[in-house]
Amino acid sequence: MCPRTTLRVLALTGLLAVAGAALAQTTGPEWRHLGNSALELGLPSLATGPVDRVWYSTDGAVLYAKTATGHIFQTTDFEQWQRVADPRIAPPTTRFNASGPVSDAALKGATRAAQAGRVYAVGADVYRSDNDGVSWTNLTTYQGSSILGGGLADAATSPADPDEVVVASSHGIWRSVDAGLSWTGVNDFLPNLPASHFAALPAGVRGVRIAIAGGTELEWAPGEKHSWKLLNEASPDVVIKAAISKALNRTITAVATAGDSVYAGDSDGWLQVSTDGGANWGTTFKLAELGSVESIWVDPSDPRVAIAALAARKGASDGASPVYALRTMNGGIFWDDITANLPRAASAHGVVADRASGAIYLATDAGVFSTTSDLAAAGRPTNWTPLGDRLPPAPVADVRLDAGANQLYAVVEGYGVYATLAPHRLRDARIVNAADYSDRPAAPGSLLSVLGTRIDSAQAGSVAVPVLQASDSASEIQIPFEAQGTSVSLTLQSAAGRLTLGIALATVSPAIFVDPQGTPLILDSSGVLLDSTKPAHAGSRIQVLATGLGRVNPDWPTGMAAPIEEPPRVAAAVRAFVDGTPVEVTGATLAPGYVGFYLVEILLPRIANTGPAELVIEAEGQQSNHVRLYTEP
Repeated sequence: MCPRTTLRVLALTGLLAVAGAALAQTTGPEWRHLGNSALELGLPSLATGPVDRVWYSTDGAVLYAKTATGHIFQTTDFEQWQRVADPRIAPPTTRFNASGPVSDAALKGATRAAQAGRVYAVGADVYRSDNDGVSWTNLTTYQGSSILGGGLADAATSPADPDEVVVASSHGIWRSVDAGLSWTGVNDFLPNLPASHFAALPAGVRGVRIAIAGGTELEWAPGEKHSWKLLNEASPDVVIKAAISKALNRTITAVATAGDSVYAGDSDGWLQVSTDGGANWGTTFKLAELGSVESIWVDPSDPRVAIAALAARKGASDGASPVYALRTMNGGIFWDDITANLPRAASAHGVVADRASGAIYLATDAGVFSTTSDLAAAGRPTNWTPLGDRLPPAPVADVRLDAGANQLYAVVEGYGVYATLAPHRLRDARIVNAADYSDRPAAPGSLLSVLGTRIDSAQAGSVAVPVLQASDSASEIQIPFEAQGTSVSLTLQSAAGRLTLGIALATVSPAIFVDPQGTPLILDSSGVLLDSTKPAHAGSRIQVLATGLGRVNPDWPTGMAAPIEEPPRVAAAVRAFVDGTPVEVTGATLAPGYVGFYLVEILLPRIANTGPAELVIEAEGQQSNHVRLYTEP
């Protein structure tokens, strides 16, 4: 191990881990992008969602595209795309008709090139004719299928170059500059990810997952750098909706469960509840004329409490105020309207709440909104506050809170997933493990994050607790190495006054640091961060950044950075496992140059499978969070 190299990398990765939640919230949530809007589908380049039309400006300097959602984008460099706000810019209303070859007679989107006789057209494949359609050359077929995938919808050729042609498809936009001999995608930065709602949030070896049309799921895995991956499994949500649709003879569009309680909403705005796991269903409820039920949140601790998000009623023209949010506190017997001041043209698509604070978050066409309500008692609807000033200007399809209700996640139509510190934490501070934001016990020497406030000073009894970093929304503290017992009471002096918070204490409580996207902070022997693009090699040494490994030998002062040379060793025996198999731990020390970080050095086996593996460390029988490690021979 090279201490100086390790220190240099820690300066970067440590900052990510420790300050991940410290987001300035002075003018609203500071949203961060998780992943991007590109898909890996095994096509010539990265893909995206469906595109219906493509066309050039008259001089060929600008390429326009209309997505299946109706949005128009433009690019001048075939990389960066900008949303077009000018309503005068629209696809051409006329198309050149062409009759195709016998094998694919249904050609569409034909376009003439600036060369006599040159025509391009699409069907199941892309075709070129150099004699006005008398004969055609298939440009994209390979082993019986199109190399551009299915759903080819339109083609356009540059007015400035007859060899430059672009094609719109169900997987984005493809471009050729050699008359169709080779193709590349121009989708990397086109915000057209076809996401509909969350399927799962980052947790251990699993990354954030989103559902797309057709019921399949995409995942941005921990350590991923390039694109979303299509999972070869159907979303359980689709199966559940189909089963309840059949049982109730309705088109079920939203389902939520808590214990034996099952809530279901349909495309006509009806809501129904079962209290025995779906065996029997209670009376249906509908408040006036409603749009489809898009999402339901149910309180896991009290299934009588639930909130439903609804879309606008199709064809509504009676002037009545729209209903976008409903709440029940009696298990669905009655639902009251809590739409309040939501914009009239802002269908809701997702909803989530935190019972402890009363915070409710709603995903709408006009962005993310929040309100605070007493979810245990009836009362007047409270007004909603917009939270999306720093999100892209697009509808929001879904919202979720993590398990601790600390991070708020949103799916923005076309752009993908964004996350921020949940705004209700600013009025309801909470202590979490700094490595993974879990509520696992602390250990002597552990790093903790206090979410929701700036901490100026801290005490554990009569012992001073160092405050290592502080912002208006989060602070980092270190539990003293001399802490003993099964719990510790912390007295925190914050900007809002004095707080007294208790936390469980254990001799060890290991946790591997992960960054805001769930990527574990694991380095190779030279200090380079490992991820999907830089996997660990079989037989190599890796370094894992962790906290919670307890006391060290020799004793070390709390709040002081560990020495670069011969840092103190962890007193407890540390073990490590890759895919459940023990691997050799060659060292476990305080991380050189850092406070509260531990560095666990592991020797990987000489034989390892290629791809993702599960890594976990253990001390005194206590396991850390499980994280994803990429390996190759």
